[in-house]
Amino acid sequence: MTTQQGRHFLQIPGPSPVPERILRALSMQVIDHRGPEFGALGREVLAGCQTIFKTSGPVVIYPSSGTGAWEAAIVNTLSPGDKVLMVETGHFATLWRKMAGRWGLDVDFLAGDWRHGADPAAIEAKLAEDKPKSIKAVMVVHNETSTGVISRIAEIRKAIDKANHPALLMVDTISSLGSADYRHEEWGVDVTVSCSQKGLMLPPGLGFTAISDKALAASKTNKMPRSYWDWEEMLKPNANGFFPYTPATNLLYGLREAIKILLEEGLDTVFARHQHLAAATRAAVRAWGLEILCLEPAEYSPVLTAILMPQGHDADQFRALVLEKYNMSLGAGLTNLAGKVFRIGHLGECNELTLIGTLGGVEMGLAAAGVPHKAGGVLAAMQALGDLNTAVSQLAAE
Repeated sequence: MTTQQGRHFLQIPGPSPVPERILRALSMQVIDHRGPEFGALGREVLAGCQTIFKTSGPVVIYPSSGTGAWEAAIVNTLSPGDKVLMVETGHFATLWRKMAGRWGLDVDFLAGDWRHGADPAAIEAKLAEDKPKSIKAVMVVHNETSTGVISRIAEIRKAIDKANHPALLMVDTISSLGSADYRHEEWGVDVTVSCSQKGLMLPPGLGFTAISDKALAASKTNKMPRSYWDWEEMLKPNANGFFPYTPATNLLYGLREAIKILLEEGLDTVFARHQHLAAATRAAVRAWGLEILCLEPAEYSPVLTAILMPQGHDADQFRALVLEKYNMSLGAGLTNLAGKVFRIGHLGECNELTLIGTLGGVEMGLAAAGVPHKAGGVLAAMQALGDLNTAVSQLAAE
């Protein structure tokens, strides 16, 4: 690749760019992870995570990817042979299903078209049919990173309650935490899974599980083997800010700074900003005459937008051209969507100027690649943005 001037535009839906404040925090010297200074750090980030997840219950932090947090959710609550209900919303829901199968779970996988979120009514119907209450958990991806579709978790909780079913509700917020409104405790979620490199604006390397009392009770009686992922072994030292094994100290420094950044802006303002940037992105896509993958406006993701390429044009070739000519990375289509879509991430440390630069690169790329489109997407986004501060204030107040 040729050397290019200017900063690289990393506009994939995670890992997201790391703010300078967090980079500086990450560069601090390692300290004794058994000493009092570390204990204070541990207590601070654990309490801060409760604020971000919106829960008064425990949040466990692992030195892992989000995949590790997926596994922790399974092995701490379920037993081999247990039946679970999962929903096919895209690539990552499919991966979580595969993991559940490897752990010997009996997975009822509700088929989906990768253009809609999880259907609360379909979940309610499945649970209503389960007269012996054999389904032990409902497992849903909140924001499907592969498709730009968000599922309505509060409505899914109501569907479970309406069916009067005791199943645990487990939710993957890997790409939504810190970018989209999420309320672990208020929405009655039992296990929330997440990670560090998206809305929290950190490098990869931390996995999280937020745990309800019901999930913690299940962990006392389930039969799945675990060691590294064991909540009980984590929660004992966590009470004093410590961990049962060597933690990722410098990532915890970064996490402390990330939490400060989010709370300084205010979570509701953060979420409103993401919604506003997403709406401007969709305005650009429509002006180009291209098609948004998500079909249901109520399920548009504030984190990313997935865009279908016109017939006869390869999304990966387009992405490669944009990277070579304009030094910008766009998200690839995954598995079923490979070569069919490209994804624009507008999460984390992203503002209106970053977005306009991103959309400018996309519009120039469409022209350079000979992709049929109309001009004016960037202008449409600028008009949609209007006065960002006013719009964000209005959205945050709603």
